[in-house]
Amino acid sequence: MKRALILTLCTAFGATAVAAGEVKPADVVYEDGVVNASLTGQAGDAANGRKVFANRKQGNCLACHANSDMPEEGFHGEVGPMMDGVGERWTEAELRGIVSNSKMVFEGTIMPAFYIDSGYERPLDKFAGQSILSAQQVEDIIAYLMTLKDS
Repeated sequence: MKRALILTLCTAFGATAVAAGEVKPADVVYEDGVVNASLTGQAGDAANGRKVFANRKQGNCLACHANSDMPEEGFHGEVGPMMDGVGERWTEAELRGIVSNSKMVFEGTIMPAFYIDSGYERPLDKFAGQSILSAQQVEDIIAYLMTLKDS
């Protein structure tokens, strides 16, 4: 019985620690558009970030950005900057700010804020109060973008 109680407490504490590590969208700290702290407290997964980047129902980054690393994907956009070399042009913290809420970096940009959960214009009811991407998906995309080098 004592073991079961200890195991239950350890499991509950562990789950709380994991949840406590994720920064909620409203709590993201921007310093001149830069977000220095990880949103999750753990490294992003570049392979998953590549999938989210290309996924038309998640990041949908290819709708606006061309990316030579994804020749298998069709219909790259030309509205936003080319992604080639983005990992050399921006730091991880700068990319975290841009992906989380580009409006904090570029005034008047049409790029969506992927990690906010309020302030959207007329969201569908089923999306109200939700961010477009999860904190982990943002970190995964950043890890992927950091792999995109010119050299």
